[in-house]
Amino acid sequence: MTEEFPSIHTTNVDLGGLMAVLGKHLYSTPEVALRELVQNAHDSIIRRRIEDTSWTDRGRIRVRGNLAKGTLSVTDTGAGLTEDEIHRYLATVGMGYTRLVREQSGSEELIGLFGLGFLSAFLLADSVTLVTTSYQEPETGWCYQSNDGQQYRLRRVPARSEVGTEVEVQLREQFRHLAGGGALTRVLDRYCALLSEPIFVGDAATAMNDDPPPWRRKPGEPMDHPAQYRRKCLSFASRFEERFEPICAMPVEPSGASDARGLIWIQDGATYGTSDNRNLSVFVRGMLLDDDARDLLPAWAGFVGGVIESNRLTPTASREDLQRDETYGAVREALEESVVEGFTTIAREDPSAWRRILTRHNEALLGASLCDPRLFALLADELRVPTSQGDLPVRSLRSGGNIHLALGSGGGFEEMLFRALRVPVARGDRYAVAPFLREWVDTRGGRLIEVGTEHGDRHLFRPVALPQEEVDWLTSLLGDGEQVIAARYTPVELPLVVVPDREAELKRRIESDEADARISAAALRLARTYTSAIDGSAVIRLYVNVDCPVVNAILEAHRAGRPEAATAARLLWALKVVMASGSEDFSLDLNKALAQMGDAALSLAGIEIQPD
Repeated sequence: MTEEFPSIHTTNVDLGGLMAVLGKHLYSTPEVALRELVQNAHDSIIRRRIEDTSWTDRGRIRVRGNLAKGTLSVTDTGAGLTEDEIHRYLATVGMGYTRLVREQSGSEELIGLFGLGFLSAFLLADSVTLVTTSYQEPETGWCYQSNDGQQYRLRRVPARSEVGTEVEVQLREQFRHLAGGGALTRVLDRYCALLSEPIFVGDAATAMNDDPPPWRRKPGEPMDHPAQYRRKCLSFASRFEERFEPICAMPVEPSGASDARGLIWIQDGATYGTSDNRNLSVFVRGMLLDDDARDLLPAWAGFVGGVIESNRLTPTASREDLQRDETYGAVREALEESVVEGFTTIAREDPSAWRRILTRHNEALLGASLCDPRLFALLADELRVPTSQGDLPVRSLRSGGNIHLALGSGGGFEEMLFRALRVPVARGDRYAVAPFLREWVDTRGGRLIEVGTEHGDRHLFRPVALPQEEVDWLTSLLGDGEQVIAARYTPVELPLVVVPDREAELKRRIESDEADARISAAALRLARTYTSAIDGSAVIRLYVNVDCPVVNAILEAHRAGRPEAATAARLLWALKVVMASGSEDFSLDLNKALAQMGDAALSLAGIEIQPD
């Protein structure tokens, strides 16, 4: 039987400890406190507009700094506070009046949620003074003053000249720089650029957020000319894109469960396949919540930046990050759709910008095209693939209906083979090239010959049955652990070629620990989808060309029992080593091969070197 609790106790709150949590763990920078004060002023204006239907004036927020005195003040013409509201909401941690008004009115303009915003001022302050007059008691004023947020004094004062609130913060020494006009403008322009209520800095007559974002249009306002709208979007994007010039901007519109609207843009900075320069600023109800919300953008879009606003995304308690809920997922899907649809529009309507995109981001787009069938259809014939003959469009790689792909890292036997054949071979070791070409031949037709794989080798090298004794003889003289295979292939002038097992090499490389650090998660998943089915046991094959006149002559000499056959075969072994020189595939003794080549040549010529 469960014993009943004899009494109920109240939890004590250590406000000093809570302030330490706020200062050291909840907020990434004390500058957030200024944002919270402006947010409170904004919500006070919205609250007055909701509750006092007779008030039709435009709200106003003014932020002033006095560098000499080390003070910072935020003044608003909002609802103000009564004595009871000061005690019940302002001085009660976690009891935000804004949340109650939102629940009662359903307003999506109100920002506050957790009742912690005012408390954040004490992160900056030696003391905080608040003077307020409520629209409910316009003849009465109240002054709140506190040094630490734990204890406060409250007294009646003459009513303000106009309804509203002024909060003055006596800044700590390390934060006095925030009172400078430049610092104030920088912080406010970062956090408050999309707030609908005007914010004035110092004695300025023009609001710092007077220029609305291009996607906001007042009722009845005429549409911009498309060219003018594009310029406006690019100008706005440049305010948020700190590292690169935007090439072009694309709209983000509400879609499905996502209410996000704003802009995304393509950066004018060259990228590699694993580059990740994504940046996204997210504003919730007009206030910046996260200026590094890159995870909302597609993982494959490392060349995209953006700014969006939403009323439905839910902030964390710090209001510097977003909760990963259903709305978050819906916004992420909507942004990916915006990128894909935007690409299609740019390709159709802005050829100049499209060419710049293809030039700057060709390699990254090889991987991106594999993440969405629409992107692949758009990009398949536009992108260029790195090959032994430079970067070429895929259609230029075709040779007799075949496209050749080398999975090695370059400089190996494949490069020598295709140089002899005068056929371009794609560099399969480069980002996304191999899966891109596999998809290309699946959708466009043709045959992909992957050199160094058993399947690809069957198309290049046609095995020929030789007596086992002859195979063993060739292996003893030409081999260094390779599987020796007699075959026919072109060019006939090439007597032998060694082909490492590139699939096994690729599997080891992709599945190594180093790959996790070098390759983006999206690219790694793409590669491992292919390598998971590969047998990791490596087989190195030495193909001996029986169509080569030299090989034929050596085999005929061996069959006739002539001793010079072995000497000539050792000359071919030396040629193999010389051709491998500089390649990472083998570590054979080049000096030994050169000496053996000289000895064999002299022996075949019947010349003896006299000792000194």
